[in-house]
Amino acid sequence: MPRNPPATEGLRFRIVLKPGFALGPGKADLLEAIDATASLTAATERHGMSYKRGWTLIQEMNAGFGEPVVETRKGGSGGGGHASLTPLGRLVLDRYRRMESDAAAAVSAGVADLRKHMKTAPAAAAQKNPGRKRRSAK
Repeated sequence: MPRNPPATEGLRFRIVLKPGFALGPGKADLLEAIDATASLTAATERHGMSYKRGWTLIQEMNAGFGEPVVETRKGGSGGGGHASLTPLGRLVLDRYRRMESDAAAAVSAGVADLRKHMKTAPAAAAQKNPGRKRRSAK
């Protein structure tokens, strides 16, 4: 499955739960992918991140909350480990997604209003290349 492109418009919801610890779309997407695939390797591949980065995020979340949010088991000699959300991991993911949805709904009217005042794409392109002349058609 292709990586979910980062949001280029709209709200990117990230909350700082304590100094040095934030929960945002990257961690939530990783938890969701672990829940769907039961594999840290598959989850990180799904989001185009290295296994090491995914493992670091899981360790950070497991250390930041009162108990682990993800449990992992090593595979045999050929690999094939297993990862799953704990009940707390499910609660964290579900609560984050509800908060994210609530925040998007709360700001949607304001975002729509601000977008009305944005330059249109052709004008933005002309701004980037003000000295470029168009060729006339022959």
